[in-house]
Amino acid sequence: MTAITRPVVAIAGATGHLGKHITTAFLSSTFQDKFAEIILLSRNESSLFQPSPSQPGVKLTTRRYNEHNLEEALQGIQILVNTIGPSGHDFKTKIAATLPRTAIRVYFPSEFGVDHYIHDFAHLEWDAKKKHLSNAQSVITNTKICRVFCGLFLEDSIGPWFGLDTQNGKYASVGSSRTPVSFTSLDDVGRTVASLATLSTEKIPDVVHVGGDSRSIVEIAGIMESAGAGRIDIDCLPYEKYKAETTAEASWRPAAYLWFLMGDGGIAHTAAFLGDDNDLVNPGQRLWKWKTVEDLAKETNGQPVKDVVWPRHKLLNH
Repeated sequence: MTAITRPVVAIAGATGHLGKHITTAFLSSTFQDKFAEIILLSRNESSLFQPSPSQPGVKLTTRRYNEHNLEEALQGIQILVNTIGPSGHDFKTKIAATLPRTAIRVYFPSEFGVDHYIHDFAHLEWDAKKKHLSNAQSVITNTKICRVFCGLFLEDSIGPWFGLDTQNGKYASVGSSRTPVSFTSLDDVGRTVASLATLSTEKIPDVVHVGGDSRSIVEIAGIMESAGAGRIDIDCLPYEKYKAETTAEASWRPAAYLWFLMGDGGIAHTAAFLGDDNDLVNPGQRLWKWKTVEDLAKETNGQPVKDVVWPRHKLLNH
């Protein structure tokens, strides 16, 4: 495949939780002049992204789309970024079926989390993503498909749902508390995708692993303590028992699964574990500085998500 000069990019799900951050990255001064047009695709009639006054030069358009006008909505687009969430799997299936009738050259499917292709257990949400990839691969031949895995979203993940109960000074790991876990801020996920979209198609990998910061639970506890959280005690739950109980029946909810993956290296986007492509998307951090766990700790005085109430029985019943 040859390079695409200033391609037209479309973002599906542009108003969603992650989609807003990816949209902001494409519209930023770092990336906006690399694209001829940025098209926001949304099924939401009431909330389409609006550029700020600092983005006067970018050509931004919006298209409302649905299952009946997909082929029309995807015309004239060379790069498609899919950020549609878990509720849209049927719609994503229709997108995959439509791709051969478009000029899309690069497709980023809705991944952006953990690399579930290496798992030895079933999970309904991640299995649906695998099915979407298989559907897309079966119908297209001239489109690069790039799966981007960013670990855990930094802003959403230092919380009791993963055993990190900073407010009560109690952390619990499933298995080793010294295994690295990769976290990427939502803004940095957006920048990662925008940076990949500027590359020529032959330089875009099929699979990308990035991590804005990779820290063990022991390290996270120390960082939060230093930022003002106070003492944090760490307990370790038996890995094999917890994993067996959690995976005994397939679920749509990922939190319990992610918790044991934190202890076994399944979310470690480092050279020693799953690989690290940080320098591909952000060489020498010259495009931006990755947000770190320490940055989050400083912003929150060591107490992220401090207002969230999370009953401890939800964590300790395994």
